[in-house]
Amino acid sequence: QVQLVESGGGLVQAGGSLRLSCAVSGSIFSINTMNWYRQAPGNYRELVAAITSGGSTNYASSVKGRFTISRDNAKNTVYLQMNSLKPEDTAVYYCNTHAIVRGPAMMYENEFWGQGTQVTVSS
Repeated sequence: QVQLVESGGGLVQAGGSLRLSCAVSGSIFSINTMNWYRQAPGNYRELVAAITSGGSTNYASSVKGRFTISRDNAKNTVYLQMNSLKPEDTAVYYCNTHAIVRGPAMMYENEFWGQGTQVTVSS
């Protein structure tokens, strides 16, 4: 029904930058919040950044001032610009969205996840 395709992860030195993207497609009616989560080995999956359909944003305290989330509603795509990267930012980053989708006999709200993309920051 709904697919989230992520790209942009990779290897970077501390202090460097990466830009993640996530494109949403499928039988979607509307997209509400779009989010980025991350999960490092031994840690719980945590919310990194969120953006509403109107463009309001929220960030985890650990990334505030370094990361910027944005979205292109015409392309159903969310981005995460990551600057001044630190080794502790190393994790698998997951795109997530809350959306209303069309079913055979109803419309419903659900949560969807991307497959994850690895971000590794070296000292």
